[in-house]
Amino acid sequence: MDKINFVIADNIKRIREQRKLSLDSMSKLCYVSKSMLGQIERGEVNPTISTVWKIAKGLRVSFTELIKEHEVDCAILKKESLQPLFGIDGKYRNFPLFSFDDKRRAEMLYIELDPRSSSTSEAHPEGTEEFLTLFSGILCVKVDGKELILQDGDSLRFKANYTHTYCNLSDSVCRFSMVIFYPE
Repeated sequence: MDKINFVIADNIKRIREQRKLSLDSMSKLCYVSKSMLGQIERGEVNPTISTVWKIAKGLRVSFTELIKEHEVDCAILKKESLQPLFGIDGKYRNFPLFSFDDKRRAEMLYIELDPRSSSTSEAHPEGTEEFLTLFSGILCVKVDGKELILQDGDSLRFKANYTHTYCNLSDSVCRFSMVIFYPE
């Protein structure tokens, strides 16, 4: 099993125990089955991005709070050392770069989206904003009834408290960075 899955397992179990939640009560908060939560906590399964988002939303924590390790004062992240989280079909890869903490109120991700594919993200808590910078490809972001088209080098800011979809309109992999800012 990948290291990231053990980090997720430890973080979910730690938060659940700190809040004195049973697996059953956590299941009701997160809309994830009790058996799936138990398997995740024991490191028996590789949870999808969607499942990790549901758990984060149910626990009212940031996505990266569930996937972060102990933080040091200075760190260089080499892409080849990062473990991506995959969308259900494997065409969306999320590389967590810098985790959320209460001082920064933000997290940073690097995303790859295969040609002519898309990925949908559930609405984040009220007041959450996403900041994207596209490095390659043509990306359509669908949010709140709008379709916003980005090309190489373009950046976008939007309120992420709506369901939103990223669509790669090009024949090459879209590569973009994402900073998610969470309100207090």
